[in-house]
Amino acid sequence: MRLVTYTLGSSGARLGALVNGLVVDVERLGASHHLSWPNDMLSFIDNSVTLLPALGQSLDSASGSLPSGSAVPVEDVKLLAPILRPRKNIFGIGLNYRAHVAESAKSLDTDKDLPKQPVVFSKPPTAVIGPGAAIQHNAKMTQQLDWEVELAVIIGKTATRIAVANAMKHVFGYSVMIDISARDNRRAGQWIFSKGMDTYAPFGPCIVTADEIPDPHDLRLWLTKNGQTKQDSNTKYMIFDIPTLITDISSGMTLEPGDIIATGTPDGVGAGMTPQEWLWPGDVVEAGIDGIGVIRHPVVAI
Repeated sequence: MRLVTYTLGSSGARLGALVNGLVVDVERLGASHHLSWPNDMLSFIDNSVTLLPALGQSLDSASGSLPSGSAVPVEDVKLLAPILRPRKNIFGIGLNYRAHVAESAKSLDTDKDLPKQPVVFSKPPTAVIGPGAAIQHNAKMTQQLDWEVELAVIIGKTATRIAVANAMKHVFGYSVMIDISARDNRRAGQWIFSKGMDTYAPFGPCIVTADEIPDPHDLRLWLTKNGQTKQDSNTKYMIFDIPTLITDISSGMTLEPGDIIATGTPDGVGAGMTPQEWLWPGDVVEAGIDGIGVIRHPVVAI
């Protein structure tokens, strides 16, 4: 199932299921069956053990005849970040692709050896923007604005000290995230300011539930700048796979429903180019992951 957060006209943000080019309003569909279903993503994820199969059954039984007022063509809505405001910081994973480790060692003075444990940083909820929203370029803050396409993993069930063998049972679904980074704002090895400024976490266009992705470790992910391919790789090249990341993080920090893990980026970032390339106002960044979707964002001066 593909779940979105959207607005229609002057309406507030609502939860929808994307089906055959239509956005089906989850709360209104439930109401047509005299059921009280939520209208926001986090509430749905909180109760997904019961709600997800119930929603799937309801959509299947509709057989193309959805209740009046419950569906609208996707072209008529505005898609927002699937989770408008995460409850806590996004867990970012640094240096999780072998080729990116090599390019970072050359251009960003990071260790040339492969990490022995996941490198974890975070991005605050205020960094999140939805599809089409502008990435802010503040020239007073950075002259080295960079891009990183990443597979985002959304947690569905509370995970504390989870074994690798059980980790995937805690995944709700997957999405696309761009880890925007101000390379000249790393502070004594601390990355949160570099990676956590406003608009530095483009996210969307939907969450695809885990049952729709047979193997999240074999997905093509790519990024273009102004139509030119900069990154093109596959999640099979992760150093630490998703179960390992969940096990590592949950060993000391409880993962909760709606938490997001951005699993790292492949090579092809601007800092690794010769000469180095950066994002500037007027640029357009587009990123996608096969089986999930594409997000596209202009860069604007502030």
